[in-house]
Amino acid sequence: MNAILRPTLVLFTALTVLTGLVYPLVVTGVGQAAFPKEAAGSLVLRDGKPVGSELIGQNFSDPKHFWGRPSATGPQPYNGTASGGSNQGPLNPALVDAVKARIQALRDADPGNTAPVPVDLVTASASGLDPHISPAAARFQVARVAKARGLEAAKLQALVDQQVEAPLLGFLGEPRVNVLQLNLALDAGLQ
Repeated sequence: MNAILRPTLVLFTALTVLTGLVYPLVVTGVGQAAFPKEAAGSLVLRDGKPVGSELIGQNFSDPKHFWGRPSATGPQPYNGTASGGSNQGPLNPALVDAVKARIQALRDADPGNTAPVPVDLVTASASGLDPHISPAAARFQVARVAKARGLEAAKLQALVDQQVEAPLLGFLGEPRVNVLQLNLALDAGLQ
């Protein structure tokens, strides 16, 4: 019995130390050395205090700010501990009703805007945490934000254009706008 039990316990202990301690410490160390900003949460600081992360969206609802994608996380929007989509397919009546309600809310917030509503303003991302919107979604909101702040739409449009991030390596993904960064730039420069 000892001939079987001792090697089993030694192997169990060795694998526990290797996979439970050594491996996580090595991966954490490499991550912090190679990607220090990302390993620290990609925090966005304002006056030395964290106001959010570049990687996790925030729930902006004030008409003076740009709004991000809807979030399907619970119990509150953009809950990082409950990342996930709604898993509602395009034929699901609940998704159709939610999209109609979101379109109506956007129309109610800016009655003069008759442009087509960009899809990313009415559908949640797969993670429910997406911090970005398309440039079209940002442009769709320019008139509402400009009116709420008493700004010229052209100045606000120029700010949106400055905030557009190019696809990774110039060809991976689509151009996008980080909503938190856009709102912080708006608050800092175009009062």
